[in-house]
Amino acid sequence: MSIPTMDLSTKIAQLELISEDLPAVIIIHNIPTQTVEYMSPWGQRLLRTNLPALQEMGIEYFHRFFNPAEMDDYVPRIMQLIQENQERDFVSFFHQVRATPEDPWQWYLGATRIFYRDEAGTPTHCITFALPVEQAHYINPKVNRLLDENTFLRANKHIFAGLTHREREVLTLMGLGRNSAEMAVQLNISEKTVATHRRNIKNKLNAQSSYDITRFAQAFDLI
Repeated sequence: MSIPTMDLSTKIAQLELISEDLPAVIIIHNIPTQTVEYMSPWGQRLLRTNLPALQEMGIEYFHRFFNPAEMDDYVPRIMQLIQENQERDFVSFFHQVRATPEDPWQWYLGATRIFYRDEAGTPTHCITFALPVEQAHYINPKVNRLLDENTFLRANKHIFAGLTHREREVLTLMGLGRNSAEMAVQLNISEKTVATHRRNIKNKLNAQSSYDITRFAQAFDLI
């Protein structure tokens, strides 16, 4: 683990020199206070604000600009990153940002790592690079599928949590297109029991077609 070779203000000043040349917004957060220490000018323009205003917001910054649906996914991973405090580790994630409630959400691909540690090696600041997901980019259809799947997963995770272990096994086989006889043999249960599981699964998922079943199984990495 590295000990700081320069102070925080010097490191930030070096970033400022190149920030406008980078295709991503740069944000530095103070870990103990959970506040914005620095944001590159591009990010300030996108949010239609300035650095002093961001710093005064404190933790309200996160609630004002970010979609809380994604925060439940990536914030715990960032906290784990900080706790483990490994030199080269980082967390990447999709998230949505908007300047005001009247604006549409804009997708970004973010990557966060520890930026600064005190003399004892304790993380004090993290840095995030946020790259806008360009709507006209050639990978956009694939990215959109990932984002749609991520949205579907978040919306249905409480349903998945309500499935029993056996129901998840049956759901996996349903997603793979197995018929009841094949499932009965593979799971060593009767076809009648398989039929009961299939019925219960469809009711719990409110599945109207095989597509609904397959989509659910794919989103939760069962197939």
